[in-house]
Amino acid sequence: MAAGATGRPIADAVIVAAGASHRMGGIDKVLAPVGGRPLLAWTIEAIAASPAVDRVVVVTAPERVAAFASAPWLPTSVTAVTAGGATRQASVAAGVRQLTALDPDGFDRPVLVHDGARPMVSPALVTAVAEAVARYGAAIPVLSVAETIKRVGEGMVLETVDRSSLAAAQTPQGARRRLLEQAWTVYPPDGERQFTDEAAILEACTIPVHAIPGEPANLKVTLPDDLLRVGQALAPARARVGFGHDSHPFGPGTGLRLGGVEIAGAPRLAGHSDGDVALHAVADALLGAAGLGDLGRLFPSDARTPVGVASEDLLREVVARLGAIGLRPASADVVIIGVRPKLGPRLDAMRDAIARLLCVPAGAVNVKASTGNLAGDEGAGRSMAARAVATLEPA
Repeated sequence: MAAGATGRPIADAVIVAAGASHRMGGIDKVLAPVGGRPLLAWTIEAIAASPAVDRVVVVTAPERVAAFASAPWLPTSVTAVTAGGATRQASVAAGVRQLTALDPDGFDRPVLVHDGARPMVSPALVTAVAEAVARYGAAIPVLSVAETIKRVGEGMVLETVDRSSLAAAQTPQGARRRLLEQAWTVYPPDGERQFTDEAAILEACTIPVHAIPGEPANLKVTLPDDLLRVGQALAPARARVGFGHDSHPFGPGTGLRLGGVEIAGAPRLAGHSDGDVALHAVADALLGAAGLGDLGRLFPSDARTPVGVASEDLLREVVARLGAIGLRPASADVVIIGVRPKLGPRLDAMRDAIARLLCVPAGAVNVKASTGNLAGDEGAGRSMAARAVATLEPA
């Protein structure tokens, strides 16, 4: 068992907030107001909420150190605010030097480096990275690449890149302090060669870096629209409403899964999963309310998602991801559209099943059925569809 599993702090964190926000249209993103306080305050609290983290050092531009250190919004979890350098490497090294001054003998202690503009990281992910560093020496969270990747040049598509071995890196990225210092002896922080993240410099020094699953919600604010998404997810005590829709044709076989209920003898819906359009619509509505994208992005219909996966499992995962950013379902209203089979006697069972999956009272869920006025594929009995409206509240 990794040390962090005991609940004891095993790592220190460096939060880098020394950038110039060039792509934000003049907005200083780490100081942008979100829910009544700067974005950076959310980031610091998310990192410090992990039981694996002890000291937190914030690195900022030299001219802002005094203002940050005395800011009323600065969480008490911050051990020190220190001046960064002209590059990310130099800023990270400045933060690590501060940790060395605080703990000269902690050479094997994990150091987690996190972007100041990633406020929605979950404490669970922070802990997982810290424990992976304690076990392997260096670790980063990654996300599989969902989109098809093209190599382009001079406005032309040159080739399609195999994405099966590709992943997008997130932060926090961690390593034992001595490994970072070892890498900097080869590539000095103020040297000519620059690296975009900590994993890159470790890789260049042939230091193994372990990859663990990241989080889709762990968004880095880079563009103004990103700030809007973060604000929608983090702003407290405000109504969050999302809309979801899904449709599947009937396929071979029987045993229809609908609203978390199996209807024996009815034809199945075709799809990569079990085809439960009602649960898919609810999941998409919840993700929309939280600003976390859609179900297809979270669970692509390829080898990364098991064929025939139960939609109940997908919806449980969506609810868990909402909890990781401090939200929970409050209500859901679902309409299922199709001419077959007859659903009236089964609607209460679907309501109860959805309520259990969302961890809400049965009265907070409503399930209706419609023939869609016998129009389209649903009205012709070739497919079924569902639409859902869901609301969220602070967890």
